[in-house]
Amino acid sequence: MRSRAEVDATLQTAKLNPAELLPVVHCLSFGPQAAAGECCLLQLEPGLCAEIEAGCSLVIRGEKNEQAVLCSKDKTYDMKIADTSNMLLFVPGCKTPEQLNADQASCNIIHSQIAGFSSNYWELRRCRPKLKKLRKLLMEDPYEGPDSRKDQALTFSKYTTEDLLSLVQASEEEILHHLQVIDACKIEGYWRILEFDYEMKLLNHVIQLIDSESWSLSKVPLRTCLEELGSLEPTEMIEHILLSYGRKYFDDAGEVYFEMHEDKICRAIAQMLLRNAVKFNLSEFQEVWQQSVPEGMTAKLDQLKGLALVDRSSRPETIFLLKVEDLPEGNQERFNSLFSIREKWTEPDITPYIQDLCAEKQTVGALLTKYARSSMQNGVKVYNSRRPIS
Repeated sequence: MRSRAEVDATLQTAKLNPAELLPVVHCLSFGPQAAAGECCLLQLEPGLCAEIEAGCSLVIRGEKNEQAVLCSKDKTYDMKIADTSNMLLFVPGCKTPEQLNADQASCNIIHSQIAGFSSNYWELRRCRPKLKKLRKLLMEDPYEGPDSRKDQALTFSKYTTEDLLSLVQASEEEILHHLQVIDACKIEGYWRILEFDYEMKLLNHVIQLIDSESWSLSKVPLRTCLEELGSLEPTEMIEHILLSYGRKYFDDAGEVYFEMHEDKICRAIAQMLLRNAVKFNLSEFQEVWQQSVPEGMTAKLDQLKGLALVDRSSRPETIFLLKVEDLPEGNQERFNSLFSIREKWTEPDITPYIQDLCAEKQTVGALLTKYARSSMQNGVKVYNSRRPIS
């Protein structure tokens, strides 16, 4: 234990004027258990710090072959180790001058023990949630309907909300939101995605009923749909397809109605037409597509962003299926994949396929500047790869 005289002698040796310093001195010594690596420091932004102080939890997610991420209730962060040139000491109960009360200030010397030390800390950076795995897991066994032999045998891959939280590197709110985006539904407690043919079968039942009853596409009654179609398919599946392709609302009498989404229905029918063809003559496709959509709806190529790609350079012009969810999740891998499909892209063509890569406050233009090289072709700006594509 140092005495005040020893402290003053040390200050004199260091040529420091005690009058210019605070009166309280912390005398540090290493505790018996102090060791490097026993403790880790995590740097939190103010919002995350407030969540911890309010009693919320932060969760580290990732399997052995994945880079760990940290998740709050609604955000995902990359974890990176940051080195520091100064040794960081862990001193339990250490107080700043502002925290010292008058009694402690009069003590002049406070003896504290170092519990641990470190030369680095974990730094958090906000990142996109890694949600591609979510769809991949659910697509292992898409739901083919109540008559499916696979489901009757109960041999399908089962995932509850808790299972997905333990396997997918994203926050709970991001996972639940993405389940809505991909139109997943809960069946007997497990999250499932409908097999595409079964989904189209359900949608076709609804469209045919709307046509036979001459209903407005903006006012489709839930009660009648369930009564008329309940003998063909489970009522929860009828309601799910209405939720997937329409907006639910209540009229003045409290009855439930749906306003059908024109763009989404046209998009699904286009996917059905394109999925079995390598390439489709564009003009022929547009003609067949318009004939296939419900009466009163207009099929437009803008509805196919991120689903299909038009080749204007071929003669005749063609269209083929290219779904953004089938492309790699990493930025460089995504661009490599796109440039292997097409050497040069216009910004309107490539935007639907890279929009989801944009980090917070990042633009498509910034992504293109980083991963592509621009040039002019026939008066139009086009982008090609910065590196050779094998």
